[in-house]
Amino acid sequence: MSAEPGPTARMLLPVMCFIVMILAVLQTLVVPIVGTIGAQLEVGPTAVGWLLTANLLAAATATPVLGRLADLRGKRPVILGVLVVVLLGSFLGAVATSIGVLILARVLQGVSFALFPIGIAVLRDELPPEKLTGAMGIFSGTLGFGGCFGIVLTGVLVSDGADFHRVFWLSSAITVAGLVLAWFAVPRRAQTGSGSMDWIGAVGLAAGLVLVLLPMSEGSTWGWLSPATIISGVAGVLILIGWFLYERRTTHPLVAPRLLTAPPVLVTHLSALVVGMSMFVIFLGSSYFVQTPRSVAGYGFGATVLEASVVYLLPGAVSGVLASILSGRLIRRVGARVVLVGASVVGVTGFLVFIIAHDRSWQVITAILLINTYISLAYAALPSLLVAEVRQDETGVANSINSIARSVGSSFASALVATLLAAITISGTDIPTESAYLIAFVVGALAAALAGLLPFFGITRVTRTPSDEEEDEVHATALAAEWGTVGGLGGANTGPGERQRTP
Repeated sequence: MSAEPGPTARMLLPVMCFIVMILAVLQTLVVPIVGTIGAQLEVGPTAVGWLLTANLLAAATATPVLGRLADLRGKRPVILGVLVVVLLGSFLGAVATSIGVLILARVLQGVSFALFPIGIAVLRDELPPEKLTGAMGIFSGTLGFGGCFGIVLTGVLVSDGADFHRVFWLSSAITVAGLVLAWFAVPRRAQTGSGSMDWIGAVGLAAGLVLVLLPMSEGSTWGWLSPATIISGVAGVLILIGWFLYERRTTHPLVAPRLLTAPPVLVTHLSALVVGMSMFVIFLGSSYFVQTPRSVAGYGFGATVLEASVVYLLPGAVSGVLASILSGRLIRRVGARVVLVGASVVGVTGFLVFIIAHDRSWQVITAILLINTYISLAYAALPSLLVAEVRQDETGVANSINSIARSVGSSFASALVATLLAAITISGTDIPTESAYLIAFVVGALAAALAGLLPFFGITRVTRTPSDEEEDEVHATALAAEWGTVGGLGGANTGPGERQRTP
């Protein structure tokens, strides 16, 4: 007779979803109020823009290192440590009276990006095969719609120019709750990873990513063809090439080269990149669009930050919740690849609705709802595709690279939207023309289409080795002993226990 999981095991998925919700909220919490923060601290747009740039750079540099540490030293201590750092950053932001301290707070909050890949690894370690696919779908979908909730919460808390510190007190409160829940719900496990930490690789990857992402974030300020932008970007690419060559030769690399070059893994990372692009195109584009006064621009609805959040963005957040709940069942029934393709179709439809019909509120709300559904379903499908291709002890770092790909896509989309809206304006004003938004949404539609097409380029025939079979057998036996379940691990299209194969 099958043993029932105890209360702590039943708490695991809800608690991990709450933890990744913290990450999603922190990612977008300050996006709608960058201007408000600048006005209240009396600093210019260049300085206040570093609230977004510093957060992104911290995420890109910390995520792969923490993912690898979690694989080597254990997930629970790393999760708790990350939440402590995030709590410190949130508290600093809540009491900050200068832009320097606030930027430091955002750097500390950027460490939270590591919670997603480590969370995926925790679920893979702790859940039985028949529950894992659905759990990963809900967990990943939470990341998709959580960002929208972050914008909604900001609109509610900082409406009509209210004190921006409120959002940091909110993030402090939810981080404390997440820390307490994680302490009780995330199981203690003996160290299972092998090898050592590749600190040279970590420094090289961090330097390369910073130099590549920095011009994406600051290019509109520096000038896209300025020496600083070009030198930074080229230097970053060269460092990343050197880093990859080093990783191929070192005994215990930070990121095994196959986690970057194997076709099924590579296209999953590229899919994450374009999904990240789509997400920030709609987050930023729709938020600014609906706040534009129609009497001046001939489009938009003149919405306040509160109205933009509650009236226009909240329905999409709700649709994302529902999509994430259904995603696990869909992935088990038709496979992660089919879900991603279907999500892509929904996303393209949403962007086309926005492009063709945006004169009435219900049209814009419908478009945002469709796009948020796509984002949640896509985020649910990607980890299943990725986990199917990597060893269990590589889950954290593999998903970390996937998270970085998503961050790069988000950064590129942010730079693109900012550049379009600043460059294509109504004559004699700094208000963007309607065509500037339409171009951004066309890019979003193309990115959504690529998200569904890319996985087809990653279908390869993988030869199973005796060591692969032995590893799966050991893992299945351990799960059966712990949960009282029997049976092997599912296939790549129905669950993440086995590498992908085609007939």
